[in-house]
Amino acid sequence: MPDTSPSRLRSVLESDTTAFGGWCAILDGFVAEIMGSAGFDWCCIDLQHGVGGHGAVVPMLQGLDATGTPTIVRVPWNEPSGIMRALDAGASGIIVPMVDAASQAAAAAKACRYAPAGSRSWGPARASLGRDDYTAERVNADVVCLPMVESVQAVAAVDEILAVEGIDGVFVGPSDLSVDMGIAPSRSSDDRLRTAVIEVLTACRRAGKIAGIFAPDESSLEAYTAAGFDMIAVHNDTRLLGQAARSALAVGRSHAAR
Repeated sequence: MPDTSPSRLRSVLESDTTAFGGWCAILDGFVAEIMGSAGFDWCCIDLQHGVGGHGAVVPMLQGLDATGTPTIVRVPWNEPSGIMRALDAGASGIIVPMVDAASQAAAAAKACRYAPAGSRSWGPARASLGRDDYTAERVNADVVCLPMVESVQAVAAVDEILAVEGIDGVFVGPSDLSVDMGIAPSRSSDDRLRTAVIEVLTACRRAGKIAGIFAPDESSLEAYTAAGFDMIAVHNDTRLLGQAARSALAVGRSHAAR
């Protein structure tokens, strides 16, 4: 049986090698299973910008569990019920968008953990199925909470965000950060963006916490890997499907009889 223990996500992200992740924006169980079968170190179910809703989360988690892929859910917003529902469904970690300050990070961390460490309501539903070791203490230690750094304000406050109890690291959203800096989101090579990204990475190193980032293209993937990020999301399923479709079509047309 694949290893689906919640602690596996933490082990993967805290290892000495970069953990490469798949990003699921097509909210469908079979698509998630395909992504998991590709061999990613982890996969994220994107409830913020993904196409679909919370009803798809359980089938997607089931598909990813079948491949033994540790799973993170990016919730739509920094709101307790969304965080708790994703964890109750069986997610091992949470990515929280648009966190600009330590106070917002603290709210996310509390929603991820049971008392006395947090304010998560007890009702694990699917998360506790088949787990005789499901206790508040064990789950609080396993869950991974990663606020997103997506603004100039968040970059300036990153040390304070990382210092919050229960925050395991941060995940950089380069597209929103670019927009906030007045840079086109496709310009991942812009010097201002690169400087901000390295500033966040350096802060994570000082704090001894996880540094994650989304790589929107191959050049940024190469740069972020070389820089030493702990976790990097490699494109998303919609883009990968589009690229493969265009490539296959181009090959067919290049050999078509004239």
